[in-house]
Order: sequence, then C-alpha cells, then structure tokens
Amino acid sequence: MAILDARQLTGRTRDHVAQVGELSCVLHPEAADAFLALRREAAGAGMDLAVASGFRDFERQLMIWNDKFSGRRPLLDAAGRPLDARVMSELDIVRAILHWSALPGASRHHWGTEIDVIDRTALQPGQRPELVPSEYAAGGIFAPLDRWLAGHAGRFGFFRPYDRDRGGVQPEPWHLSYAPVAGAAVHALTPAVLAEALDDVQLAGGAAVRAQLEEIHARYVRNVAQPSSLALAAPPLERRHISPAARPS
Repeated sequence: MAILDARQLTGRTRDHVAQVGELSCVLHPEAADAFLALRREAAGAGMDLAVASGFRDFERQLMIWNDKFSGRRPLLDAAGRPLDARVMSELDIVRAILHWSALPGASRHHWGTEIDVIDRTALQPGQRPELVPSEYAAGGIFAPLDRWLAGHAGRFGFFRPYDRDRGGVQPEPWHLSYAPVAGAAVHALTPAVLAEALDDVQLAGGAAVRAQLEEIHARYVRNVAQPSSLALAAPPLERRHISPAARPS
C-alpha cells in the first residue's frame, strides 16, 4: 500500500501520479491498474468505462475555488440553484462552495486515487455528461452503470465516498475512490497538514476558511462513507508500465 507524504496529499507535487495513455488521464499507478481491470470487467457487461476526471493538482483546485468565490464560475446552493454572493457573508460563500468543490489541498483528487466515471455507451452522439445525481438515479442515462458499480467495484478496490448526503459534500455517485491508498490518505490529511498547505496562499475567503478549518476538515474531509472490507482487501494487480505525469510548464 502506497503512503502519501504531505505534499502529495495536498496536490502540491505530481511525483506520485502518472499519465495513463489508455485512459487519457493522470492517476496514481495502483489506482490506474485497478481501474483498467474494472474497465475490462465492465466491457464484458457491454459498458465502456471512461474517466471524466482523475488527478487534480493544488493550483487547479485553487483556480476553481477562487473563480467560484469571485463569481467567475456559478455559485450554487445544495439543490443546484444559483446563489447571489453579493448578499452573502464570506463564511456563507465558503460553505456554498464546499457543497460542490473541495478546498484546495483537501480534494481527494489530489491523491490520484479518485476517478469520476461514466459509461460512454450510454451517451448519444455528441452528448456530454453533466455529472449530476439524476444521471445515475433510476431512469437516468447512467442508472445501469450505477447498479453495476454497486455490485462489482468493491472487488477491484473501489468504493464511493460520497454515496449519500451526510451534511457535507453533495452525493456524487460517479466518484470512485481506490481504497487501498485512499483509506490511509484520508487519515494522513490532518488539519495541520491542510493548514500548512494553505499558508501564504492567495485563497479567496482565506480568513473565513482558516477560522473554520477544523470544522471544514471534520465536515468535508472526514465525513464520508467508509470503504468496505472487500475494497480495502483488494489484491494488488500486476503493475503496468505507465509514463510519469507531465509536469506543468
């Protein structure tokens, strides 16, 4: 089982992830091997699993955060309705962002173990997935994928951390997490590690975030589903040659 250090946990380095050409994304090599095996299994059921999002570094998460705080990206309530930040306190804006987007340094996508997954066979020509819960609910285009993942993902080491509303991050049925690495990572990402990553960073709403960091950590980092014993015990797969992730220019 890989152990991530503080910079890897917070997305400030890319030396724990690699480019996966077959998936057109960057992932932790152990998670990549497991997902490729899961993908082969899904192909036998007539599905074409694809990665909508994999590794995301600190700078990318910081840009998303600052854009939402400033209004360059939409700010939504827990039901997905637009909010007017002009009549909200900084703390209210912070909490609204956290429903849908992680604090920089606190995103599970920093670990390379997290995969937002779709089934390409369910899409019509030219159709783009929205990654909203209704797509994975009964009657949604990815409802068969949702059912299939529930019965098979655990054998390959995956679970869904945002399986339901726990009062923190909104449900994300598309989000798979590779438990043999992520299970240790979530414990290692302490408030102190997160605080160090945010030190001297130009973070919009930074004062409100730092004043509530312990609560944010408890509610949005640790308040997730626990992996099953099956997922945690998934055997390591034969390692493939995967090229190191390209570093940003």
